[in-house]
Amino acid sequence: MHAIRVHEFGGPEVLRYEEAEQPKPGPGQALVKVGAVGLNFTEIYSRRGAGANAVLPITPGGEAAGTVEQVGEGVTEVMPGDMVASNAFSGAYAEYAVAPANRLVAMPASMDAPHAAAALLQGMTAHYLVHASYPIQRGDTVLVHAAAGGTGLLIVQMAKMLGARVFGTVSSDEKAKLAREAGADETIIYTKIDFAQEVRRLTNGEGVHGVYDSVGRDTWEGSLNSLRTRGTLVLFGNASGPVPPIDTSLLSSKGSLRLTRVTLGHHIATRAELLDRANDVLNWTTSGKLTLRIGGTFPLAQAAEAHRQLEGRATTGKLVLVP
Repeated sequence: MHAIRVHEFGGPEVLRYEEAEQPKPGPGQALVKVGAVGLNFTEIYSRRGAGANAVLPITPGGEAAGTVEQVGEGVTEVMPGDMVASNAFSGAYAEYAVAPANRLVAMPASMDAPHAAAALLQGMTAHYLVHASYPIQRGDTVLVHAAAGGTGLLIVQMAKMLGARVFGTVSSDEKAKLAREAGADETIIYTKIDFAQEVRRLTNGEGVHGVYDSVGRDTWEGSLNSLRTRGTLVLFGNASGPVPPIDTSLLSSKGSLRLTRVTLGHHIATRAELLDRANDVLNWTTSGKLTLRIGGTFPLAQAAEAHRQLEGRATTGKLVLVP
């Protein structure tokens, strides 16, 4: 089979398309013929070697969709021929990859592999953010950073489903248009205006109930300044770098604020919770209740170019690789 392999950490150029040995499913695992791979920033971090303790060479990728080819001993959740998706693959940038069978989710019959791979991880992320991390109540006002990105567009839509007034930060007029099409009530082009000041203006000085921040270092202070008394800042990414250590008295001085740093794994820890979130996302997508934007589709061999575009923030929506 062909796969993308990383023999040394570095820039996109270290992603090599080459022959590799096809994996075999162990006990509790399934081998999947990959139909599509969803790109995520975690693969950029791993390609650079951030926090890496894996032995090189490695094949990146955790999110994919495809057809079950073979199952290992003890597997009861899926069988060969099933169409499945997961964010728990090992080495998804390949023609074949393995995943724990209990982390595989059945795809709706009407959904293709690129849409399933594009929807799952970011969709479940948006789902837990608005339902668990800061659970939106009808009438709330919230701020979504990177509102035209893959996750941002989904957060905006789900927040509107729950009855929120939604502000979205974006970097350009083009991205502002996309965020508004997703349902954002107000868009703030942060390259032209201080977003925290604009939030205060739009809320008559009160601030928002919650902020969903995947940017990190460059935005977290402004995010705190955008909150109303007893508001909640949800940090779920650090695209610009991690936030610095903070004195927690800052939270009380700004209005008894809440700050949480969350990750998807803790919100799909059981299979039941995984299926609840995944089925909502996939069913909403196929029914048209949730609109998914695929910002670009690349052959697997062009993974390096896909990384360049994702890393350079030249994209909107989700990028997908197709073996």
